[in-house]
Amino acid sequence: MKAQHGRAGRGGAVWVLVITSVAGFMAALDNLVVTTALPSIRESLGGGLEELEWTVNAYTLTFAVLLMLGAALGDRFGRRRLFISGLALFTAASAAAALSPGIEELIAFRAVQGVGAAVMMPLTLTLIGAAVPAERRGAALGIFGAVTGVAVAGGPLIGGSLTEHISWQWIFWLNVPIGMVLLPLARLRLTESYAPKAPPDIRGTVLVSAGLFGIVYALVNTASHGWTSPVVLTGLIAGAAVLGLFVRHGLRAAHPMLPMRLFRGRAFLGINAASLLMFLGMFGSIFLLSQFLQSGLGYSPTEAGLRMLPWTGMPILVAPVAGLLSDRFGGRPVVVTGLALQAVGLALFALIIDPGMSYAAQLPALIIGGVGMALYFAPAASLVLSGVRPEEQGVASGANNALREVGGALGVSVLAAVFAARGGYGSPQLFVDGTAPALWIGAGAVALGALAALLIPGRRAAAGHRSPDQGERPGPVGSREEGRDLGQRKARDPEEPGPHPVAV
Repeated sequence: MKAQHGRAGRGGAVWVLVITSVAGFMAALDNLVVTTALPSIRESLGGGLEELEWTVNAYTLTFAVLLMLGAALGDRFGRRRLFISGLALFTAASAAAALSPGIEELIAFRAVQGVGAAVMMPLTLTLIGAAVPAERRGAALGIFGAVTGVAVAGGPLIGGSLTEHISWQWIFWLNVPIGMVLLPLARLRLTESYAPKAPPDIRGTVLVSAGLFGIVYALVNTASHGWTSPVVLTGLIAGAAVLGLFVRHGLRAAHPMLPMRLFRGRAFLGINAASLLMFLGMFGSIFLLSQFLQSGLGYSPTEAGLRMLPWTGMPILVAPVAGLLSDRFGGRPVVVTGLALQAVGLALFALIIDPGMSYAAQLPALIIGGVGMALYFAPAASLVLSGVRPEEQGVASGANNALREVGGALGVSVLAAVFAARGGYGSPQLFVDGTAPALWIGAGAVALGALAALLIPGRRAAAGHRSPDQGERPGPVGSREEGRDLGQRKARDPEEPGPHPVAV
């Protein structure tokens, strides 16, 4: 069956961009909006550290492991149809989360939210690619990336404001009217498109889901059972073994969800290892620091969200400069510098953290970490694509996004396990005793990410590099050389797909 591509007019393309950007805003917002509401959720619904971890990880884990499957299902059964289905599920799960009578129900509905986001988010990019002409696609993806960036930056502040001035339930109710408006608009304004190729990789999805769940489940239970308990050891060993089977599947299957051969390229291996470690250190640290600002320093939820803006919001200010630096000096030095600064920021916070610390004392660490985050994000997407064929860009981008989410889930679990082993919620000093060593672990993870980024070839090395799998290396994304190469392949094979839209 030949691939079908919808092409909207100028007005239609604007509608597609608006609908997908707002949907992407909701999904990205739910990654961090819950962090500043965690103390209020604990007070309202009960539960301890383990339950708070699952409140965050139930969303990030299901989002991560189903993201590539969601994209494949949309390509096969209709992108508009699956986008609407994912949006409806996300909206319904948000309402159910707001109505949750207990912490267990909240965790369950957060997982369902993650399923909806995993179907919806990757299809936002393919819908933009199908509707927007190639000459305007870069600008459209830039707008989409800016909107989702605002969601990430504003997540703690929006969550804190809603929690303090209305109730924590409104961090979920917020999605419901937005989703109810988007659903009819999506049905009326989006054009259906398909790209049927290989069948979805159900086996790979089951293996990666089971393996990651086993590891995260073990890490979450270290506080109550101990590192050497049968529950923890079984989860770690079984999870690692199943992930080993997933890697084997990726090497041998005809159409795996994550082709392991992509990791033979130094650029792809280096940026993905750096991304996983970056999110491990950053997301785990945000999970603890957002609670420390309230439980340790006595800030209100809104005050805590405002005080985190120099960290989470800095990419909005610095990203344009980081992009210019990347164009001038190449992506590798910018990413390495960014990760090093993020590690320094976390280490500085770990060094000075104290129950009586002033905001002036916190500010340098927050600013340094925020600048580092911006320097990492700006060139990351182009580095992900630098070592793959144009027709593999969709898979490469999906893999990187999934690994980021996996890193975030592991970060919350690992750093919370360290926190539980060394401290607790009993007093501000006890909270500091647990948070400081956890931040050191987070800083170490990001520093390892900086070392992993050194695997990425420099600009000169990349110019002459030939991947064993690629033959002639394509030119930069969107370049004249890439267009010529793609045109030659299309002349040989009319079914050859064009460049796949990627995350910004």
